[in-house]
Amino acid sequence: MRNRNYYIVNAITLYRILAAPLLLIFIYTKQFDLFRWFLCFSFFTDLVDGYLARKFKVVSILGSRFDSIGDDLTVFVALVGLFVFNPEFIHKETVVLAILFSFYIIQTTFSLVRYKKISSFHTYLAKLAALLQGVFLTSSFILPEPLLFLFYLAVFVTVIQLIEEIALVVLLPKWEANVKGLFWVLKRKKQNFL
Repeated sequence: MRNRNYYIVNAITLYRILAAPLLLIFIYTKQFDLFRWFLCFSFFTDLVDGYLARKFKVVSILGSRFDSIGDDLTVFVALVGLFVFNPEFIHKETVVLAILFSFYIIQTTFSLVRYKKISSFHTYLAKLAALLQGVFLTSSFILPEPLLFLFYLAVFVTVIQLIEEIALVVLLPKWEANVKGLFWVLKRKKQNFL
């Protein structure tokens, strides 16, 4: 039987999934203040659920998948919000965003073809990328203008993280949750080879 902490952590993750349509309604109805504060809370819950899952040792495959879906939905809704509330920024950075989106599509396609599901590796680099994305996106709705240096840093780390995940999909014959990163997978393969 699962303990109470398992359900609490998954409920926090589920919040992000359920909040995405609500955030889209706030965008559609142009309720900027509600949108930005609910979005900030969604990014905050992303930090909390991962920390609590590790602290209480309630990491699960289902929770890992939900977390990835919640992350992707939150970032997607934030980008839609940026498109609606700050279209000049999106227009100015269209090429960079298209490159980033291309890497995301390639990585997701590789994972779906190989494993029939999204990767959900939760590498250290993926956690750093998610943190930078969250800080950039939330700050974009709180500050008067998006911080370009933070945007480019988040994009750079995210592209490197997506390249790492493509490599992991190629290297790992079976899907795994909570892979630390490429370095650890290569180290494990080397130890198994010796």
